[in-house]
Amino acid sequence: MSSPVILGRSHREAPTLRYDPTRAELAQLLADEPSYRVDQVWAGIHKHGAEIEDLSNVPKALRARLAEELPLGLTPEHESVSDDGETVKWLWRLHDGHHIETVLMHYDDRTTVCVSSQAGCAMACGFCATGQSGFDRHLSVGEIVEQVVRARRQSAPRRVSNIVFMGMGEPFANYDRTWSAVERLNHDLGIGARHITISTVGVIPGIERLADESLPVNLAVSLHSANDADRDALVPLNKRYPLTDLAQACARYIAAKNRRLSFEWALIDGVNDRPSDVDELANYARSLRAHINLIPLNPTPGYLTQGTPLDRVYAFRAALEERGANATVRRTRGTEIDAACGQLRASRRLVDPPRRR
Repeated sequence: MSSPVILGRSHREAPTLRYDPTRAELAQLLADEPSYRVDQVWAGIHKHGAEIEDLSNVPKALRARLAEELPLGLTPEHESVSDDGETVKWLWRLHDGHHIETVLMHYDDRTTVCVSSQAGCAMACGFCATGQSGFDRHLSVGEIVEQVVRARRQSAPRRVSNIVFMGMGEPFANYDRTWSAVERLNHDLGIGARHITISTVGVIPGIERLADESLPVNLAVSLHSANDADRDALVPLNKRYPLTDLAQACARYIAAKNRRLSFEWALIDGVNDRPSDVDELANYARSLRAHINLIPLNPTPGYLTQGTPLDRVYAFRAALEERGANATVRRTRGTEIDAACGQLRASRRLVDPPRRR
């Protein structure tokens, strides 16, 4: 087997952003201040999500210093609102000119933030707008955490209860920073571990590492096909980590965490919505007692095949249930605002390509 896809150990030198430092690193930065200042600043920007300029319990001179030394990492370039205000999507410009996206989604029983872990993606799934535009770089811990802080501020007074790593990028290709961000979201922003979901296209070393972590976060696998020949075409990483190996890694995660596994299945007309797909998916999911999320494919300019019509999506779900598999149809949000991951970024790159250094 070829070498793992676990990347993200280092990247080109970048400024220290507001949410990059650990608590210990913030303490070093504030070594000349009373020790309680660390608590005030840390809780202020994490637990309360306040701007540094608004930390009224911190001296004005220190606020000015911190605002200069710890700049925000995300500059809003475009904001789209749909579903009567229930879905908000941001296109952010990063310090080096690259772009990422974040989506805030309100539901009756929860409010979810969908975050990016990379600028772009190297997994090259052809039906995905992010995969179509390629990979730029990994995000820092601070760039991941800041997405949630900024979305949470927008969401108020509605509380953000759930985080899904289903935005741009492959989280397990940026494992160390993704996991550090998860710990920060749990410990310092108060998001319960069981309300955090990490989605992967099947990076087995990442799944194995996740099984050994202390926090019982949820795992979702973007499956899209349950036979190797078709999945090789849809998800090229399958050639490295085929379905049998993937199932073994998922089984280990389930045994370690006692959490229900989810499979994501973007239904593509005539590609993975056939009767044979029902049989293969039902068998694969039942063996792992996995839940299946059926997603009508959002259209993207770089993938001409349409998503499965909605009536056939529900027929596909019914056929799965007849075979003993558990499946739901995920509500498609924000189609009219290019809410498919990567679409805003792709359209923006056409008119304003990022600076290269």
